Amino acid sequence: MSQIKRTIWLASVPFAFLLALFSLRPSLQNTYYDIQNWRYYWPPTSQLQIILPSWVQVALMLGATEAPSVTIRQGTVIGTVFRGDLPKPVEAFLGIPYARPQNQERRFSPPVPVDASDDLIHAFTYGNDCASSNLLRLFFLWSENCLNVNVFRPQTRNATEKLPVAVYFHGGAFNFGSGRDHNSASMMAWSEKPYIAVNFNYRLGAFGFLSSKIAAKAGLLNVGLRDQILLLKWVQENIEAFGGDRSKVTLFGVSAGGHSIGHHVLNYNESSTPLFHRVMMESGAPTSRAVYPYDHQLHERQFQEFLDLTGCSGLEEDKVIPCLRSKSPLSIAIASSRVFSRYSPSVRWPFQPVIDGDIIKQAPINTWETGDWNKVPLLTGYNTNEGTSFVPSNMSKSEEFTKFFNTLIPAMTEADLNKLDKLYPDPLIDPSSPYTETRNIHVGPQFKRVEAAYANFAYICPVRQAAQFASSSQDTPVFLYHWALNKTVKGGANHADQVEYETYNNAVRRISDAQDEISGMLHAYFTSFITTGDPNAVPGRYPHRPVWKAFGGGGPSKDRTLMLFGEGNNERAGGDGVGIPAQVVDDDWAKEECEFWSTRSILTES
Repeated sequence: MSQIKRTIWLASVPFAFLLALFSLRPSLQNTYYDIQNWRYYWPPTSQLQIILPSWVQVALMLGATEAPSVTIRQGTVIGTVFRGDLPKPVEAFLGIPYARPQNQERRFSPPVPVDASDDLIHAFTYGNDCASSNLLRLFFLWSENCLNVNVFRPQTRNATEKLPVAVYFHGGAFNFGSGRDHNSASMMAWSEKPYIAVNFNYRLGAFGFLSSKIAAKAGLLNVGLRDQILLLKWVQENIEAFGGDRSKVTLFGVSAGGHSIGHHVLNYNESSTPLFHRVMMESGAPTSRAVYPYDHQLHERQFQEFLDLTGCSGLEEDKVIPCLRSKSPLSIAIASSRVFSRYSPSVRWPFQPVIDGDIIKQAPINTWETGDWNKVPLLTGYNTNEGTSFVPSNMSKSEEFTKFFNTLIPAMTEADLNKLDKLYPDPLIDPSSPYTETRNIHVGPQFKRVEAAYANFAYICPVRQAAQFASSSQDTPVFLYHWALNKTVKGGANHADQVEYETYNNAVRRISDAQDEISGMLHAYFTSFITTGDPNAVPGRYPHRPVWKAFGGGGPSKDRTLMLFGEGNNERAGGDGVGIPAQVVDDDWAKEECEFWSTRSILTES
């Protein structure tokens, strides 16, 4: 009987071999395995490796095609290839650890570099996200061990040429988001001039931004920013192995990503080797929103509420951090999310970067005024309706407007609030107010007004402030943009709307010819800046696009220009206007409002 079984088994080998190749190879989702210099496709699911016998695994490997691999200090990284709707294949190395694994003992502590090894690193799929205040995502994609990086490069390239590098910093109020959220592969693949794209995770919420006297005493401030610095050091050490030029690194990111980059720009140390060489800050700046000292009363109150929720309140100071480290990651994440939710309506978000005397040495506005920062080429900009996602849409009474800002910025004086009231005329009192609601949407009569004021305070004016300081005190160029494409009736040109356009995303391109053109132009400018430091240098698919002039220096009255994108386009909001894809205009919009906010930056930094 055993001889019969043996005969059947041997006879099945060729059949199983052919069946495996026929049925599995077409469905292999561009992921690979590597054994002793043989490089082959490998199924993305670990279950296949467990279920299939070893001889079938070998058969699959022998029938497949070459895989990308890179050897770095921490091991040999085996990647995958993206094709899809991309114009050319992209080699992707996903979920590579750039720091030692986080665990309860290392929780809240500064990151530690990974050790050298000869390990084989399977970089087929994205790594775990960091814990987020998005509870739905929290339960499915996250882990405390989340400090990983994704690297994308063209499959076809000159092996001897070192390519420029772009490192994307994701946004999300320092409480949400991950590197995978950005379609870096698409942005890179459509670029006329090749480059290496990088995105990554950094710790969020309470895991990354505990702020209090207790956290300061334990050396735990701004560890999310320290994650970012370690990642940039990892890029300097390893990116040449992927074909990148470590002397041509561009940082870019939106919202909290832009704020982060702004803090790194201001964190100048003359004796340190630069970790980056040009930056793009989208809807973000170091003076955006609030950057308080670590022991500010708001941070202390939020920290105490966090301790209450975790069951670590009422302890002696030296027992607090050990107590927090003894809790499960899930309990920490849920407590962090609950504190964030409490303060979200007033937009006084907890777990933010703070003035720590180290990375953020002093109030950012004071650093701008010293003239000492990393003076690199800068491209920055803002969207028309930055506030629509954040302010209360049902605000109806005049006094609610005043109360909102009095709560948000307690240091504002009565005179400040009176001037604010006049700068943004109340539509309930002044029928000619530009904030009178005329759209057929369900919002309160104060919504348009509070949205504009918050947008100016939190994003628009800090961005312009950064452009003004940088252009007046550095020789390297500064470029400013204004994104005005109307995406929805209520949201308008909302916060971060431009991100899907900069990547030349297929979902945007196929909407209409006008959307394709706007996306193509924005992408061409951005990728030209990434690869050369000049948004005009690389023609791309739009060689006749308007020349983006550098932003002028000097005082507030100096004439300046910016690139205005999508003005008059309301197709996605149900209109028929295609507008103008890109045009150079004077930077005179909301000028008086920005002078008001810029002279009061210190109120949210002290």
